[in-house]
Amino acid sequence: MDQLLASLSRWKPFKAVVIGDFMLDQLLFGDADRLSGDAPVPVLRVNRTEDRPGGAANLCLNLVALRGRVETLGVIGSDEEGIELRRALLQQGVDASTLVTDPGRPTTQKKNLIGLAQGRHAQKMFRLDIESREPIGEATQAKLLAGLEKSIDVTDVVCIEDYNKGVCTPELCQRIIERARKAGKPVLVDPAGHGDFEMYKGATVITPNRTEAERAIGRSIPDDDPDATLEVAIELRDRLEVDAIVLTLDREGALLVNDEHPRGIPVPTVAREVYDVTGAGDMMLAGLAAARANKLNWVDSVRYANAAAGLEVEVFGVMPIAFERVHDEILRRHTSNAGKLRTRDEALIQVAAARKQAKRVVFTNGCFDVLHAGHVALLDAARQFGDMLVVGLNSDDSVKRLKGEGRPVNTQEDRARVLASLGCVDAVVLFEEDTPIRLIEAIIPDVLGKGADYTGKDVVGSQIVTGAGGRVELVDLVEGRSTTSTLEKIRGD
Repeated sequence: MDQLLASLSRWKPFKAVVIGDFMLDQLLFGDADRLSGDAPVPVLRVNRTEDRPGGAANLCLNLVALRGRVETLGVIGSDEEGIELRRALLQQGVDASTLVTDPGRPTTQKKNLIGLAQGRHAQKMFRLDIESREPIGEATQAKLLAGLEKSIDVTDVVCIEDYNKGVCTPELCQRIIERARKAGKPVLVDPAGHGDFEMYKGATVITPNRTEAERAIGRSIPDDDPDATLEVAIELRDRLEVDAIVLTLDREGALLVNDEHPRGIPVPTVAREVYDVTGAGDMMLAGLAAARANKLNWVDSVRYANAAAGLEVEVFGVMPIAFERVHDEILRRHTSNAGKLRTRDEALIQVAAARKQAKRVVFTNGCFDVLHAGHVALLDAARQFGDMLVVGLNSDDSVKRLKGEGRPVNTQEDRARVLASLGCVDAVVLFEEDTPIRLIEAIIPDVLGKGADYTGKDVVGSQIVTGAGGRVELVDLVEGRSTTSTLEKIRGD
């Protein structure tokens, strides 16, 4: 995992081409608290609608969130939905100018009816699909191939996202794979559920889930039989002549089979309270493509993609997961609870992830030598000012310079571990200087919290925070609680 974290610290923007079925997802939200008077069916009283790019278009947004520049090779209809889909992609930084308009087919749409009954959690009630599954014509196919020809030499990775809507014909897929291979570009495929995988033969990697793999080989795979799962992955890899198979296995993570691991290597994932698996396959492919474009090895690429897909299932519907959040997730996996102790660079990863989610960052600092009720009250109050609390902790040498001989009583490792055990604390960062000014300059918190004993005094870093639009908050002290008084009682003074 250290190697993966090191690779993420060197992450660079990349260029991707996405070929596949571009869709517009429409979400109709409303109340579903009654049945129809003329039939025993729920009535959805719509009060809000949202349009989101779906299918291959969602993959594009995921790649952009992972710092990719994306060119689109897909088909939309000559309709309002096609105009909206193109606009939405352009708005999110995706080059949608290369989408081909085909007046003979509609833009693929998925209308999701989402009800909220009795003030409870939103649930998908029904879905309407407006689409054509007829294979695209030769003229449309030629335009897509011409688009690939223009971009293939300057791209890092080619993605095929097939939802079996007629765009990814066997001929088109084979010609894309052949051209990309000739140019030395990897081709990553998220296959359609029909099971006809021969059309992806010669790709770099294919990422079927268990059900898709079962259809492709014509037999079931017992969930509790890892040997059978491995044999299926090996069989698919040999038959399709791909460099690697990444067989996704839901809560079990993924199984990677390639030259380095011909007998397979399981890549586990973190168990989660799965909320909505919609879009997880898109995010898995995006994570894998982004990692391979950044030259990560196969195992680390799958680890990275697993982490990205895991974050995706925790949100309702589809939502691009930013690189910063995936980086933070992997960092958290790498450390224990006591691992809330961060280097400055590690803390900045967490801060960046928090800000990608529009969260407010709070900073406070101190020696926290002998933790007492006053400290806990300060930390609890500081956390209430925002969504993430970073605690700057004086190192042992720093405490000794400030407090004199005999201090600190507890080592910096012990002090950090005690602070990390508090639920209100999100990260603990040691600093060697007498003040945390350099740490504050790096983080630039939204809120700087200190005890009320600083009333009328200049709080270190206050000008930096307020100059960036933040604020300083002073917290009332708990009377009679201090490290000095605690030590005096222990010594019998």
